[in-house]
Amino acid sequence: MITYDQLFIGGRWTEPSSPDLLDILSPHDESLIGRAAQARPADVDRAVAVARAAFDEGTWPNTPPAERIAVLRRLNALREAHAEQIAAVITAENGSAGWFTRAGQPGLSRQAGAYLKAAEDLAWEETLTPTDPAATVRSVVRREAIGVVAAVIPWNSPFSAALAKIIPALLAGNTVILKVCPENSLSMGLLADLLAECGLPAGTISVLPADRETSEHLVSHPDVDKIAFTGSTGAGRRIASIAGQQLKRVSLELGGKSAAVVLPDADLAKFTAGLAFSCLLNNGEACIAQTRILAPRSRYEEVVDAVKQVVESLKVGDPQDPETFIGPMIRRDQQKRVRDYIETGIKEGARLVTGGPQLPAGLEQGYYVTPTVFADVDNAMRIAQEEIFGPVLVVIAYEDEDDAVRIANDSEYGLSGGVWSADEQHALAVARRIRTGTVTVNGAPVGFDGPFGGFKASGLGREYGFVGLNTYLEYKTVTL
Repeated sequence: MITYDQLFIGGRWTEPSSPDLLDILSPHDESLIGRAAQARPADVDRAVAVARAAFDEGTWPNTPPAERIAVLRRLNALREAHAEQIAAVITAENGSAGWFTRAGQPGLSRQAGAYLKAAEDLAWEETLTPTDPAATVRSVVRREAIGVVAAVIPWNSPFSAALAKIIPALLAGNTVILKVCPENSLSMGLLADLLAECGLPAGTISVLPADRETSEHLVSHPDVDKIAFTGSTGAGRRIASIAGQQLKRVSLELGGKSAAVVLPDADLAKFTAGLAFSCLLNNGEACIAQTRILAPRSRYEEVVDAVKQVVESLKVGDPQDPETFIGPMIRRDQQKRVRDYIETGIKEGARLVTGGPQLPAGLEQGYYVTPTVFADVDNAMRIAQEEIFGPVLVVIAYEDEDDAVRIANDSEYGLSGGVWSADEQHALAVARRIRTGTVTVNGAPVGFDGPFGGFKASGLGREYGFVGLNTYLEYKTVTL
């Protein structure tokens, strides 16, 4: 059993304001796998105070970019050296299948590499050439840190979400308080251990597991200059309102209800080979999951049958079993939420193709749900409009390409999506018409050099690469 009885504040482990430890239970069998201290508002105040002092009076903001890059490169190397341990801890606390947590480790290296390359290539200070040759004024443009950053992340992919924020924030010269979910206290404790080793100055980084009320205390704190949030659209709206009242810088990566558009010429064998990874990754607990499958009316039943066969072939069970593709939901309330949505789909009149609200056979203990596919779904149904965050897919028929694009865009969200076609250039043309921040063609993975984020209710701002790094910078112009 893993125990973290202290909090990581300002780069060192310190006594929490409350001695109570939270029991961390396995989503697989509800056994006790660890205990961890939880931050309270008093701990947040301490973390913000040391971050404020480290930014205003410390060395990190004025450390040359090359030296900051070297420190974050060490952090990434430490993370790579502990990749197997990290994957195992996330599988234990989240219920994410082992294949997913292990497969995600190289992606974390690519994510970090894109930020590091962006920092190396960035013109941190440059003198602009006047557009008017006769001008006597010279403009020096500087990129400077914003200040104290509150990075607030969700539970479903903790290392990816954490590093997507703290690496660019620290590269930019900010100080950071990383607020993590209580469920991830163990994996994020491991991250704190790595942060303690990489060479950051005192006060630069804190890692605080905390509940929602304590999170609101953090983002509302007057000494926080920027909020970087990933989570639900509802929570994002609340944070945006706080940021608006206080005029804080804010970036939000929120929910999704993404569509996979299967064009009439698509190779169904290739589509079904990629379906599980694009639609049901991380047990379906992924904001980018393409859970609306749009199929041409002419091939509708063929697509429905193919989706049914794939979903029924996926093993559900112990996430540590290498044969398991879908593990349990993270908590009992999340299990209930997904099963309630399945009941809703049945009541709305959708055709239940496979699955249902019943528990999977032999998996009555733990937080399991039965992977489910609905057909004859109208895009106005709740199961087609609301983010379920579980292994539930809906197959929606379209009449022609214009109708497919209309249905794909008929959502309050705009985070991700996919297009499947035998003609890559045609798929690209359709992708250009879909109003989302990311679109994949024929199951291509999301890259880290380009920006990632959402249109509409899927967020504000972008992460990854050059654009993501600039999210944590202020521009200053000095004229001479």
